[in-house]
Amino acid sequence: MKAVKMRISEYTKFLRSRNADDNALNSALETVKDFEEYLTKTDRDIDSVQIHSVKDYFTALIADEKNTMQRFRDLARYFYVTGQNEVYIYIISTISGREVFESISEKLVSKKDTDCRDRVFDGLEAPPLGSPPDTYPGNTCLLANRLMELGSDTCHEVLADNHHGIPHDSFQKHLQWFEESDSIDSFLKRVHVERIRILQQHLDDGKAWFEQEITPEVIELVKGNQEILSAVRDGKYLYVTKIPYSPKDWLKETDSLMKRYYACHCPLAREAIIMNGPDIPMDWCYCSGGFQKLMFDVVFGESTHVEVLQSVLAGDPVCRFRISLPEKMIPDDASSISS
Repeated sequence: MKAVKMRISEYTKFLRSRNADDNALNSALETVKDFEEYLTKTDRDIDSVQIHSVKDYFTALIADEKNTMQRFRDLARYFYVTGQNEVYIYIISTISGREVFESISEKLVSKKDTDCRDRVFDGLEAPPLGSPPDTYPGNTCLLANRLMELGSDTCHEVLADNHHGIPHDSFQKHLQWFEESDSIDSFLKRVHVERIRILQQHLDDGKAWFEQEITPEVIELVKGNQEILSAVRDGKYLYVTKIPYSPKDWLKETDSLMKRYYACHCPLAREAIIMNGPDIPMDWCYCSGGFQKLMFDVVFGESTHVEVLQSVLAGDPVCRFRISLPEKMIPDDASSISS
């Protein structure tokens, strides 16, 4: 019990550092206690809990209508603090991405109209919060195909938006760096170096970086390719390669199917790769393209155009994107480098 109390102490300190008030703190501690009591009934322990026990607990929460986003977030934060990265990553994978459907719905209304949105989303209903990731691909495939029926240009424009709702303010540091840089290339280098430093810090602390478990080999992968976590400029284009979702496993894997699975970030589509379908079109990856270009939209002061060059949904080992520089940002020597 002493080890558990020590973990609760660490958890409390973490929540306080995030400005949790007494009500939020007490609620989060009760959430962890409830899960611990559930495990005790099944002769399992929170310090060594396995994914299958988490799945069983989530099923019980859904049945009892206690599957709230806050409850899942509180649990995820606990396992982040305790360094139980596999459990933390699984919980995040079950709750992330749900905002994408609603955001696409809103984008359709602004881009087209309410009737169009209603036609596209007719019959589409997200599984209960906390459902396993393999319950999502069917709806995702149907949504992607219905968007494609609107025409590829409309589909790509609707998808390539900030559907995860990331605040532009989170890129203020990068905007300052860009203003301080003497070129786009030096800015991209600075971003890459800083993100490698952050990965190293997470490795040293034994913490996951977002949903990625960091190892020395992962850091070497990023160091060896500036397209990962930054970009490389070639003429008037920026090229970006997405870091694999599970980079540690991706580096070790030799099977091409599993390598694609470990590369895919999308919680709404990933399981389709190993489920024998449905065949979600690579056009769906324009949603990821919207995420990749967001920092550049902010630092350049206008929306950029992104293209999906490679996609794990189309059979490629990674997802790779090309972002067009705004006209005002194209260097004088761009035409001599690439066209």
